[in-house]
Amino acid sequence: MSGSVRVLAAGDHFVLPSLIRNAVTAQTDCSVRELLLGWPLEPFGPVAEVQEASDAEDEMIEALVDGREVLVTQMGPVTERVLEASPALRLVVVCRGGPVNVNLDAAKRHDVRVCYAPGRNAAATAEFTVGLLLAALRRIPQAHGLLAGQGSWEGATYYTYEHSGLELEDLPVGLVGYGAVGSRVARALCAFGARVMVYDPYVRGEIHGLRVDSLEELLRRSRVITLHARLTPETRGLIGARELALLPERSVLVNAARGPLLDEEALCDALESGRLSAAALDTYATEPLPPDSRLHALADRVVLTPHLGGASRAVAEKAARIAAEEVGRWARGEPLAHALT
Repeated sequence: MSGSVRVLAAGDHFVLPSLIRNAVTAQTDCSVRELLLGWPLEPFGPVAEVQEASDAEDEMIEALVDGREVLVTQMGPVTERVLEASPALRLVVVCRGGPVNVNLDAAKRHDVRVCYAPGRNAAATAEFTVGLLLAALRRIPQAHGLLAGQGSWEGATYYTYEHSGLELEDLPVGLVGYGAVGSRVARALCAFGARVMVYDPYVRGEIHGLRVDSLEELLRRSRVITLHARLTPETRGLIGARELALLPERSVLVNAARGPLLDEEALCDALESGRLSAAALDTYATEPLPPDSRLHALADRVVLTPHLGGASRAVAEKAARIAAEEVGRWARGEPLAHALT
C-alpha cells in the first residue's frame, strides 16, 4: 500500500514519536505524523474508563481529527470519547505488554482493531530483577549510601558474619510464575548456581529448575522468593501475611512484576519482625509510592526503585518495531500477530 494510510505516532518520553515514525516508515510506505514530545505522563493511573494512561483525551482527539486511520501509542488514552470523535480510526497499536490504556469494548463497538507489543520488556525486566535480588542480598544500595552519601565506612560492618549477606550459589530461590520474564530469571539464576524452584500451575513442559506443585511448598523451601505472576483477580493479594509466615526466617522477597500481587502492609510487618531480612521492590500497590508508606522507614532493609524494570533503550526500540510490524501487516492486508479485537 502506498501513502494512502496515515498514521499518528503518539509517543512519549520513553517510546519517542521519532522511534515510532522511523519504525513504521521502515515497514510501510505510510505517511506518519508525529505527536510532539511533552505529553503529560502524569497522572499515571485511571483516566476516564481506562487504566495507566496519560490524561490527554483532548490532545488525542485533536491529533486524530484530520482522519488518521492508524494510531500507534505508548500511553495515549483511547477511550469511548476518543473513539467516538475519531470515526476514521481503524487500527490502534499499543507499544506495551497489554492495551491497558484502551477501552477494548468501545473499540469493538467502533470496529477498531487493537494490537499490543508482548514480550518487549521481558529481557530488561528479568535483568533488572536479578539486579534487585543481588542488591538486596548483599546490601549494595545501603553500603553505597553510607560511603558515597555520607562518607562513612560504616558499611564495612556488612563484612562480619552477623551482618553479611547471602550468595546465590546453592541458594534455594523460588519463582512464582514462569512466563517470559520468570523463565529468563530462572536461566540467569541457574547460571549463578542457585537452586531454582518454580511454581506456575499454567506452564507445561520443561523448565529451568525444579517444578513445585504448590505455592505453600515453594514458600517453605525458598530462602528467596521472586514474583513473576500476571495480575488477575486470582493473583491479586497472592502473597499476604499467611504466605510470608511460611517462609524460613530471614528470607528475602523480590517483586518487579505487579505491586498488587503483594500485601505491602504484611510485608512491612514481616520486615519489622525479622521474618524477612530484606526485600526489593520495583512495583507497588499505589504508584507513585505514597509519602506515608511504611516502606520508607525500612530503608536499611529494602531496595526501592520507581517501576524501572522495563526501562531500557532496547525496550523502547523493540516496542516501536513490534508496533510497526503490526501496522505493516494491517497496511498489506495480512493477519495481525497480536490483535485483541
